[in-house]
Amino acid sequence: MTGRLFVFGLGFAGLEIAKLALAKGWSITGTCTTPEKAARLRARGIEAVVFDGTAAAPAEAFAGATHILCTIAPGTTGDPALRLCRDSFRDARWLGYLSTTGVYGDRGGDWVDEATPPAPTQRRSIDRLATEEAWQALGTKLGAATDIFRLPGIYGPGRSAIDQVLSGTARRIDKPGQVFSRIHVADIATAVLAAMSRGGPGAIYNLADDLPASSAEVTAFACELLGVPRPPLLPWEQVAPTMSAMARSFYAENRRVRNDRMKRELGVALRYPTFREGLQAIAAELPARP
Repeated sequence: MTGRLFVFGLGFAGLEIAKLALAKGWSITGTCTTPEKAARLRARGIEAVVFDGTAAAPAEAFAGATHILCTIAPGTTGDPALRLCRDSFRDARWLGYLSTTGVYGDRGGDWVDEATPPAPTQRRSIDRLATEEAWQALGTKLGAATDIFRLPGIYGPGRSAIDQVLSGTARRIDKPGQVFSRIHVADIATAVLAAMSRGGPGAIYNLADDLPASSAEVTAFACELLGVPRPPLLPWEQVAPTMSAMARSFYAENRRVRNDRMKRELGVALRYPTFREGLQAIAAELPARP
């Protein structure tokens, strides 16, 4: 099944989804924040409109859009896509929203799945949960299937431990028992496209790989692939006071994210089932170093 997809936010994940959908025969329209990026996207076959959340996107941009996907974070006044553009979604038969596994809150390292009751503590995660519910309510009103995708840390080419090591910004922080789930951006695209194409009633999906791991372990593996020394292992108590409030907030929560529903209902076979395969692929695409 194909159709016309409108993507709010052609950023790291949104653009990857758009590119895969385009390759599968979908017509794509999406938003970005500058005319320069819009021109570059149009040259790639993606009809881009400028939308910065202060004014509605042109109503004609949504003409015939059978699928609407939002990848942008809500602001202090809620989701700008819903606030400004929802009246233009009249042709949609599917709605999708990229949320965060942060809605589960801190679980002390325990596993969570889609049946785990949300318990967000961070302001941004509370806002995400409210936005999930707003998209679901709109889907009910429109009679459109609505899928919510809860994402952990996203990585891929240009945004990975490989890139941090090469830039000299990588650190190995030792906080015993702390793990993070993550997913490669290409696997996000595969899962979202599977959901768009399946014609189901709509559901919540955790999009994560199979192996939660500490950031120190991931950085060490990146160094191994690059053949460079590992950064020293720094105790959390030593590093925490030097970190930004945002960075510390990620370490305030600890959970492992199950992906069984994604595999079972969407038929997704992860291209990068762990960070090892993902980082190996990124390293293999690097230009030869002298």
